[in-house]
Order: sequence, then structure tokens, then C-alpha cells
Amino acid sequence: MAKHASAAVGWGHHHLQKRWLLALLLMLTVSMVIAFFIRAAFDSCERNVSVDNVIRSARDSVQVVDKRARQIAAAKPSPLSFMKSKIVLLVSHELSLSGGPLLLMELAFLLRSVGAEVNWVTFMKPSETDEVIYSLEHKMLDRGVQVFSAFGKEAIDTALRADLVVLNTAVAGKWLDYVLKEDVHRVLPKVLWWIHEMRGHYFKLEYVKHLPSVAGAMIDSHVTAEYWKNRTQERLKIKMPETYVVHLGNSNELMQVAEDSVAKRVLREHVRESLEVRNDDLLFALINSVSRGKGQDLFLRSFYEALQLIKQKKMQVPPLHAVIVGSDMSAHTKLEMELRDYVTQKKIQDRVHFVNKTLTVAPYLAAVDVLVQNSQGRGECFGRITIEAMAFQLPVLGTAAGGTMEIVVNGTTSLLHPAGKEGVTTLAKHIVKLATHVERRLTIGKRGYERVKERFLEHHMAERIGEISKEFSSRVSEKFRNVTSEELGDIKWKSSTSTVSLPAAILFELDT
Repeated sequence: MAKHASAAVGWGHHHLQKRWLLALLLMLTVSMVIAFFIRAAFDSCERNVSVDNVIRSARDSVQVVDKRARQIAAAKPSPLSFMKSKIVLLVSHELSLSGGPLLLMELAFLLRSVGAEVNWVTFMKPSETDEVIYSLEHKMLDRGVQVFSAFGKEAIDTALRADLVVLNTAVAGKWLDYVLKEDVHRVLPKVLWWIHEMRGHYFKLEYVKHLPSVAGAMIDSHVTAEYWKNRTQERLKIKMPETYVVHLGNSNELMQVAEDSVAKRVLREHVRESLEVRNDDLLFALINSVSRGKGQDLFLRSFYEALQLIKQKKMQVPPLHAVIVGSDMSAHTKLEMELRDYVTQKKIQDRVHFVNKTLTVAPYLAAVDVLVQNSQGRGECFGRITIEAMAFQLPVLGTAAGGTMEIVVNGTTSLLHPAGKEGVTTLAKHIVKLATHVERRLTIGKRGYERVKERFLEHHMAERIGEISKEFSSRVSEKFRNVTSEELGDIKWKSSTSTVSLPAAILFELDT
């Protein structure tokens, strides 16, 4: 609030007094709501904690604070303000709690905040009702984002009249042919393709054959952009369009929680109480959906090895705990069962805690002491959880791969280890090092926070996207400047039905 106060120096004493009283009242309200709802939500006999509802009301209160602050502060105009009244269509291959869809939702809200008309379609949806999809769609509707069927007339009409179409992920490319059909060439010049994938199985011509014809591609890290450039040329014999790198940024909402000592203390106490760990215990968390690529299995091996090192050398350290946030027992995956069997086999059930998938990571970032980013292979395209952890002043133990290398500074904000089995022992040693050197752990965390403030905030991301969108819009306008209305043609739906159905085989193939 000090920044807000300094920005309003020209206001009278009466206005300043009202501002501080209002802020104090709202912050007290936030803290009280957080305490009440978290206490009610953390009642789990299996310690498989899910906190999607834990701070929903608290988050609403935080949003009230943020909205009021933006109204009364002399904030500079949004770098996306030129998008006011523009029509935007966002196309996602799925709607889930994974990184890609959530990032696109954040972009939707940024565009809505400057007055753009934002529309959303999800290419691949289950036939039955899904609670996550229902919740996320209504969150968008509440913020003024229109949600259409991906294969209905409204989606086609919107694509044709939109000023900007954003395809999210490589798989979303299939929507172009299946839905737009012969009209695809009229939409390609205004498509910005946002790519997040690093895995080789996404390099299929059927997914990305239109890449050379779109106006531009946006990728989360330089290493991923270079990888796509090389692979598309070598394997698919196509060229990438104009490609922009946009490092992601933490939302204002998350930063408010990360910088609120009262909120963090309340969250820390209640999460730890739910996990049945003490305040002085050291928690090392890996926050990602459980999969081989995220490295939960190798992390548990490193954690067990660290416990053995501490025992052998008789080190005096607080009890260590591993927290796996992103579990899903309902899926009954082979890896999920392997992880739990390993914990049982090594008799470390009291030291390892499995937490269900959740949209709300802030409580766990407030509760743990170290983030482990153990993504395997080529690593993460970017790794949003890394900058979120750094915002909470957590040191990061990460693999030396992918976008993580562009986020952290090894030895300063992180300790890196190799990906694969060869990284298990190194990670174990790093766990022991941070457990035995309190001052170094805290210093690394503070430096990580400083780096986030310098590079990885929402306004940093918005500024870069704003620059890209301006350049993008000028190119699109130039391209269509001399096109007559007759050449452009009337927007007509060429099917006798209002929807298009995808063959079951296609849906199965997209379920990656």
C-alpha cells in the first residue's frame, strides 16, 4: 500500500485517511475469511488434501482489494489497452487445471480488463459433465468471457469476424481444418499461435501444418522456440512463422498473497496442521500433475537417499517431509500406484504426503520450505510453478533443462541437478545441503523473490504480449487494407447443421 500512497501524493489528507482505513478494513476481512474457510476445508482423514474451495471466499475478498486499489491508484495504462473493443477468439484444445489452459484464461482476463470482446472455445471436451470444466467455464462467464461450442455456428462466425485468434498449444491446430474447413485461409492471417509443448509427439504435420501461414507464434522460452524452429525444419520440412518469446509472469492475485505475511502465516499453519507436520519441520514439495515427465518417482528416490545420508552422518536437522501436490488416486494410474508402493516399501509413510490436484497452489507454497522442479527429458517449456515458488521466497531445486534455465540462476536462486537417474544423488545432496544450511536456504529464497520482482510479474508479461499484439495487428491490418468487402465475402455457415461432430478416433488421438 505504500506505493499506492506515494502515487497519490496530490490527494488531500482526507482521501489518504480514507484509503488507509479502507485498506486496513479489507485486509482484516481477507485474513478473517482465509482463517475461517481454511479451517473448515482441511478436514481430511486420508491427508489427500484438495483446497480448491479453501480460499475461494478469501480470494474473492483479495480481488475486491485489488479492484479498489486499481480504482484509487494512479496506475499507468495497461499495455493491452489498445485492444479495447477488439474481438478476440481463444481456442484451447482442452479446459483443465494444467498450465496451458490456465495461461490462456489469464490472457482472457487481461484482455477483458481493457475492454476487449473475448470469446472462448474448447476443442476437446468429454461427453459427460465434468466438474472442473463446469467450474472454469463459469469463472470465465463471470468475468465476461463468452464460452461457445468449438464446433457451433457462433465459433465459426466469431473466427471470421475476429481481430485476433489465439490458438493455445500445438494440438489446437486440428481445430482449423475440422471446423473452418474451406474458410481456414481467411482466418490464418490473424492467428497468433501460443505454443507451450516440449514433447516430441507434438511434432506432427497434421497438428501444425498451418504454422507457416499464421501471422505469428508465441513461445514461453528461448530454448523451446529454438527447439521448435529446428524440429519443424528438420523433421516436418516447414518453417516457423515470426516467432516471439514471452516469459510468463505471476498474477497480481498470487503476488498479493505471497507478500501478505498474515495470509501466509494463516495458510502455513492450517496446511501443516492438515498434513500433521510441525511448524519447524522442513517440507520439500513437488507441485505438478503426477506423470513420468514431472519426475515424482525420481524425487522420492532422492528424498529417501537424503534421509539415509542424514541418518548415516548423524546430522542434527529438523524432520524432513516430501509433499507431492498433483496426485489423483481416482485415475488409478500405474505411476500413482508405484509412488505409493515405493513409500510403503521404504517405510517413509510418515514423511511423504500426497495431495490431490488443485487449482489453488498458494496455500502449499506458503506452507513448504523448498520447491523441487524435477521435470525430466527436455524439462519444462517454462515452468510457471517455479516463479510462483520464488514469489513465496522458496529456494528451487530444479533440473538443468528447458525453461528452468532461463528463470533461475544456479547457486543464487536455485541449485540445479541433471535430469534422469544421474540426477538422483545430486538432488539428494542438495536436499541435505538446504536442510543443514538454514541461512543459505533463506538467502536463496530472498534472491529468488527479487528476481521475480525484476522479471516475472504480470505486467512484464502483459507488456511483452502488448508489444507483440501491436506489431501483429499492424501486419494484419496491412494485409487486409486493400481487400474489398466482396472479396472478403459474407460470413455464412456452409453446413445444414449448427454443430460439427469429430470422429471418435480423432478424439481418442487428441487425448494426449
